[in-house]
Amino acid sequence: MTDLGLQGKRVVVTGAAGGLGRGFALGFAEAGARVIVADINPDGIAETAQMIRDAGGVAEPVTVDVTSAASCTALAEAAAGAFGGIDILVNNAAIYAGLERRSFEDIDEAVFDKVMAVNVKGVWQMSRALTPLMRQAGGGAIVNVASATVFSGSPQWMHYVASKGAVIAMTRSMARELGDDKIRVNVIAPGFTLTEASLGLMEDAASYGVSRGALKRASEPADMVGGALYLASDLAGFVTGQTLIIDGGRQFI
Repeated sequence: MTDLGLQGKRVVVTGAAGGLGRGFALGFAEAGARVIVADINPDGIAETAQMIRDAGGVAEPVTVDVTSAASCTALAEAAAGAFGGIDILVNNAAIYAGLERRSFEDIDEAVFDKVMAVNVKGVWQMSRALTPLMRQAGGGAIVNVASATVFSGSPQWMHYVASKGAVIAMTRSMARELGDDKIRVNVIAPGFTLTEASLGLMEDAASYGVSRGALKRASEPADMVGGALYLASDLAGFVTGQTLIIDGGRQFI
């Protein structure tokens, strides 16, 4: 892999027990970073961390509930203990698998609240827990993960779409607040990507939306990794508050 200046960097990836999060964790490790593999699923993060170690990388699994301030603070303490600090945070943890498509009028209130707690509050909790460590390091980068559904307005998916729209809004506000600390905050917005969660949503997941793209193939988790590595690296040293859509050029109709 091309040297992106990430060798030895200290990275936290949330939602890293599988799917996109696992892809991000493996990608940063391959680029030479040391990775805190974080998720609420202890078995999944243990597996991801072992995959990194088997490939010669450095990884520490840490169980976290991103909706809990105490849990996020404990993760920050674990990261400081393991690596002496943190340089990069990838806020990937989100509720997606298992969500039912239904009219916004029929979404269960408890489900709506849970989506917001993980997908929105979780980004806030993790960012405020780890920002002090980035200040101590003299700067850093936060990469938030939204979704291209924000721009297509996917119907019968309002709670998820709204939560990811909030992530984009939060990113812009955080970028303004953290600029003086030399902490950059950006967001990637993946299109429909073939993860375990996506494959469980529909029978034709592998072909869903492919005909609408400029690039006529399905999106894989690996397609998202390059964008995250770029935004976290010094190549994007003057990029903050921005949204990078990674969807193969699909038309939003």
